[in-house]
Amino acid sequence: MEVLYNGHSYPSNCGSDFMVARIFDLFKTARPRQWVKNLTLYAGLIFTGNVASSLLWWSNFWMVTEAILAFTLVAISVYFLNDLVDIKGDQAHPFKKFRPVAMGRISKSTAMVVFLAAGAVGLGWARSLSPLFFLIVLGYWALQILYSLVLKNMEVVDVFVIALGFFLRVLAGAIVINAHLSIWFLLCVISVSLFLAAGKRRAELAILTEKNAAAHRKVMGKYTTDILDQYVGMFATSSYLSWALYTFNFYEQAPSLVPSSLILLSRTLTINKWLMATIPVVIFGIMRYIRIIYDGARAETPEKVILSDLPLLMSVAIWGAMVVAVLYLGPI
Repeated sequence: MEVLYNGHSYPSNCGSDFMVARIFDLFKTARPRQWVKNLTLYAGLIFTGNVASSLLWWSNFWMVTEAILAFTLVAISVYFLNDLVDIKGDQAHPFKKFRPVAMGRISKSTAMVVFLAAGAVGLGWARSLSPLFFLIVLGYWALQILYSLVLKNMEVVDVFVIALGFFLRVLAGAIVINAHLSIWFLLCVISVSLFLAAGKRRAELAILTEKNAAAHRKVMGKYTTDILDQYVGMFATSSYLSWALYTFNFYEQAPSLVPSSLILLSRTLTINKWLMATIPVVIFGIMRYIRIIYDGARAETPEKVILSDLPLLMSVAIWGAMVVAVLYLGPI
């Protein structure tokens, strides 16, 4: 007796091979590469710069880590629903047609069970951490369900929903530990989120071409390269400007973080301007991402770009190191 799976016939005594293939398909559909987006929940913890109590900081760190795990389960739930709803569209896509659900390697009933189970566990976990955090996660889950069913076919609205997903992650991470975030920082998060969302659509259009885009997703037939180029340029500009404004305002939030050794050199250096040094790195990162957008395939998923493009990965690492140095090293 044989078992047919993934286009291969397995003898009945090869159950282990069958199970490995099935687990791999489930893992692939859970989109592990996209889990990196959930690390943005740490933003609220990192940008508070609060090291007055290391015990409190570590307590908050573990709280946010739990929040990330809960959020990841909810996101996985949405990924399974999205693949279930998008079977026909994915089959018309040059890359997404290899997704397990689109290829029939994961049944519709299995995808629905994972959607409900992961969502229930993730939401239950979120509720145990904080009532307000639970509401944010529930809102994200409901919004993504609406996106999969309806909103993804609405021009411009689809870009805002994708961007809102990034923003809600940052907001949820701050809320779970009751952290304050600057208005300028939140504006920067919104701008970067819109930039990534517009870039995602522009990359899709580069892959599919305007003629074939509508076959994959109806809304893509409503976009043109000119319109999306305008969106990308607009949000790229607002991203680096809002970050620049945040760094200009930063010294008012933390005037004491001044390297004492520099006070002896010049009074100009006594004002905490060091976060401004990250602005060129941010501009480089934005320019690099725009360049990648026009490669199409690589920029369709932002998390794939960040993890695979060495210059962009280095710019993110340098930016992160500079931010941590300014926020946490303090006077030297």
